[in-house]
Amino acid sequence: MITEQLTTVLKEFTVTEFSKFIIAYEPVWAIGTGETATAAQAQEMHAFIRGIITDIFDSAIAANVSILYGGSCNAQNAQELFACKDVDGGLIGGASLNADDFCKIIFSF
Repeated sequence: MITEQLTTVLKEFTVTEFSKFIIAYEPVWAIGTGETATAAQAQEMHAFIRGIITDIFDSAIAANVSILYGGSCNAQNAQELFACKDVDGGLIGGASLNADDFCKIIFSF
């Protein structure tokens, strides 16, 4: 499903247009649940997405796109998620509402 969605959309854009993109990924089962992927699961999916981008464009372009994790990233799991090679940051939702927690997320890099 991810392959079809990304391939269909990304083929509509030129390299120049795509170079301005940031991609955010959230597992469908994490939406609104408060559940998050393990770091290994997030890394696996982000690497998979980067592979699709490589297939459509090339490896240099894929290496330069930011892919954010958006599935209930919070102060407790941000450091582990952000340590993953292919997780370039987080799309922070409710955790940004608490300044102390948000600062912990920011300093997790």
